[in-house]
Amino acid sequence: MPLTVAVQMDPLDSIAIAGDSTFALMLSAQARGHRLFHYAAEDINYSDGRVWAKAHPVTVQRVEGDHFRFDTPVSLDLGAQADVVLMRQDPPFDLGYITATHLLERIADRTLVVNDPVSVRNAPEKVFVLDYARFMPPTLITRSLDEARAFLAQHGEIVVKPLHGNGGKAIFKVGSDGANLSALIEVFNQTWREPHMVQAFLPAVAKGDKRIVLVDGVVAGAINRLPGEGEIRSNLAVGGSAVKTELTAREREICEALGPELKRRGLIFVGIDVIGGEWLTEINVTSPTGIVAIERFDGTDVAALIWEAIERRVAERG
Repeated sequence: MPLTVAVQMDPLDSIAIAGDSTFALMLSAQARGHRLFHYAAEDINYSDGRVWAKAHPVTVQRVEGDHFRFDTPVSLDLGAQADVVLMRQDPPFDLGYITATHLLERIADRTLVVNDPVSVRNAPEKVFVLDYARFMPPTLITRSLDEARAFLAQHGEIVVKPLHGNGGKAIFKVGSDGANLSALIEVFNQTWREPHMVQAFLPAVAKGDKRIVLVDGVVAGAINRLPGEGEIRSNLAVGGSAVKTELTAREREICEALGPELKRRGLIFVGIDVIGGEWLTEINVTSPTGIVAIERFDGTDVAALIWEAIERRVAERG
């Protein structure tokens, strides 16, 4: 049965369609006969138990520069007129993002929200992963320079990154001499109110940072992201490149440990990051990416797998 799908995301004219996972999901939905609407998170409204957004009916096509067409906007009742809401705006995971999850939570008994808004709110990338610390590199969460210095002394080289950052932004490596660590923590403390993530540096990152996509708790595919020249960051958004890959036994063990909990929480589309075939660093649930590259290398239509999981869940809800 065709579904009415409301896509909460960034402006469509700002995306790079060649690799954008949300755009791939929209193309797949349209091909399956679903009707698409687009709105931004700031367009959500609430009154008298209703949650609605000024949304544009939209059609999409894989034509660079002419990839979408809006129809006349409507006031779309997300709880009564939409079957599915895709919550796909990019982080930062800030109060605006959190507020959107609170509002969408109020319709989640009537409309399937992907990923589940309560679970997204309770599972930020670099915090949820702490539930699986046995798979992680040595990790410190802190705002304290003294604690960061002690951690550096213990592990020799470290990386410092924002706890709620995304896309490889603001990730710094600090060598064993600790040069600039005090200045870095000072800048981080001035920029962000929350603590920061400090981890032992993993030299294996030079061989890539694997993105593994799970759909409803099951592995759908993976790519290995290689850092660019002079970089430790391998995120595609900051110049990394993707190559074909296979999962190690340890990576399969990690996925088997995570899968049932992801499914239970309603986290249908998840991307995890693993370094060196063994070190889990993030569980991405807000707006994971990577499905276009996986299809390019493996031929796996991950977007179709995601829609099959969504359609199955809608049918189960009756």
